[in-house]
Amino acid sequence: MDQRKVTLTIASLFISGSAIFFPATGNAEPAGAPGGVVQSGRASWYGPGFHGRRTASGETFNTNALTAAHRTLPFGTKVRVVNKKTGKSVIVRINDRGPYAHGRVIDLSKASAQAIGLSGVASVTVAQL
Repeated sequence: MDQRKVTLTIASLFISGSAIFFPATGNAEPAGAPGGVVQSGRASWYGPGFHGRRTASGETFNTNALTAAHRTLPFGTKVRVVNKKTGKSVIVRINDRGPYAHGRVIDLSKASAQAIGLSGVASVTVAQL
């Protein structure tokens, strides 16, 4: 790999703001992803035991709202989550921290997961809006 490709690859890992995304390789950019800010990985959902409890952002968690937990994105950030298997997408607002399970990139509320046909764990693409 030549120096220019290495520099471009490293530069693509750092995005302004507090979030760092690793661009998906070989995947088309989802609609609504400014500048190709994309993250691919596994998603899960959470809710029953957390409904009514305080989130990391300070608001009360509502399993019926279109929200999600992400490790680094600022609270209030909206992202489009696409289930790779079903092709369905949902726009969610980040209001909590997580997921804490290894290998997962986002935890969705129950309503968000249902909107994209996720019932356990699924492969998804996350694009910041």
